[in-house]
Amino acid sequence: MNTLYLDLSAGISGDMFVGALIDLGVQPAALERELGKLGVAGYHLHARRSVKGAIAGVKFDVHLEADHHVHGGHGHDHEPPHAAPAHHHHGEDEDLHRDHAHPHEHDEGHGHAHSHDHGGHTHDHPHDHAHGHEHDHDHGGHRGFAEIRRLIQASALSEWVKEQAIAVFGRLAEAEGRVHGVPAEQVTFHEVGAVDSIVDIVGACIGLEMLGKPRVLAGPVVEGTGWVRCAHGRLPLPAPATLGLFASRGVPLSQCDEPHEMVTPTGAALLVALAGGFGPMSNLAPRRIGYGLGTRDHRSRPNVLRAVLGEMTAAPAATPAPAHDWETDTVTVLETNLDDINPEILGWVSQRALAAGALDCFHTPIQMKKGRPAALLTVLCEPAQADSLTELLLRETTAFGVRRHAAERRKLQREFVTAATPHGPVTVKLGRLDGRVVQASPEFESCRAAAEQAGVPLRSVYEAALAALPR
Repeated sequence: MNTLYLDLSAGISGDMFVGALIDLGVQPAALERELGKLGVAGYHLHARRSVKGAIAGVKFDVHLEADHHVHGGHGHDHEPPHAAPAHHHHGEDEDLHRDHAHPHEHDEGHGHAHSHDHGGHTHDHPHDHAHGHEHDHDHGGHRGFAEIRRLIQASALSEWVKEQAIAVFGRLAEAEGRVHGVPAEQVTFHEVGAVDSIVDIVGACIGLEMLGKPRVLAGPVVEGTGWVRCAHGRLPLPAPATLGLFASRGVPLSQCDEPHEMVTPTGAALLVALAGGFGPMSNLAPRRIGYGLGTRDHRSRPNVLRAVLGEMTAAPAATPAPAHDWETDTVTVLETNLDDINPEILGWVSQRALAAGALDCFHTPIQMKKGRPAALLTVLCEPAQADSLTELLLRETTAFGVRRHAAERRKLQREFVTAATPHGPVTVKLGRLDGRVVQASPEFESCRAAAEQAGVPLRSVYEAALAALPR
């Protein structure tokens, strides 16, 4: 499986993520063209080869048109505004300095200063400004989650990119909402709503699509220590939204002795929305390795995000597993959350799915956002039936999407025997493991027929069938 593994030993930010994708082969010019479909103006992109902590990689920046007069004196590792273009694959600077000149998109009159999240220093969040530069700029990008979602949905980007980008902002809105005690739909982003942070998030999703939509995995999350300053005062690291994001998925988080923020809210949101799992690298055959560079010089580690693109291989057994005679196979699990479906339709769909060949179909009560009661509809099926049953769920239910994953099964060796009971013969299903019977289950229809014929309770037939089996 095509897999992208992110080494988080030096943290993660939006610009470092995009820089790593460029170093893996995403063409900056193609990325810029796709970003143009978003319809946002007032910025230009810079991508250049550089070195951080003896590691060569790509430094990616989004420069705002109103920004150049602000950057001097803040120690940002930016290129001159009019650097000459070159080719990054030859180790030289590559400057993407093209104006996105749509005047109606400019954030006029806000005194916008650069809010970009440069790998653990000056970041894209209200909490991200206390790392050597305690300044409170007005970023001119106070967009709400609903507005950003409409912006993305109305764009000419691919449906896959739209879905991923909205998921990232949605995760961030939920985390911010919990911090401030408001619903996600009412969250207003400040720096994260600014042009540069929108470009980082959408650009990251575009880059993943250009790399073939790999499965994303990530290493253990490492954050620095210290404080961040926000509109509500000084707060300890991890920043509240960052911590809330990882808490929403139960992702373990460790801190190191770097005295500043290493994981920005944008970086955390990308991880929580896109990563399929967290842990050490395992059974990954690397094809390409990319490095996205931050700006700050860490004391204990290079300030780089290492991204490894490769193929997952089958895990070799460390020790021989005990041999069992169970059967093995793989089934597909289809799932969808439904909070607006008529229960009668839910029952109908379950019957249709079973009639269409599903191995099992069931629904579980769950609670969705805003405390709404809902049902989790789950279908188990053979992989070859997954698409047809997915279509059934999309047509017959109120679902807008269906999740799917493969599940390995271990099954007992099965056989059917006839038990002679006082009420008549009853079919019993036996399950054997390594030659021994470990499960016995009388078949319902056989028990029902015997109970009706003998005029006795169904429970009596079940008990008699089990008692008649040899010990």
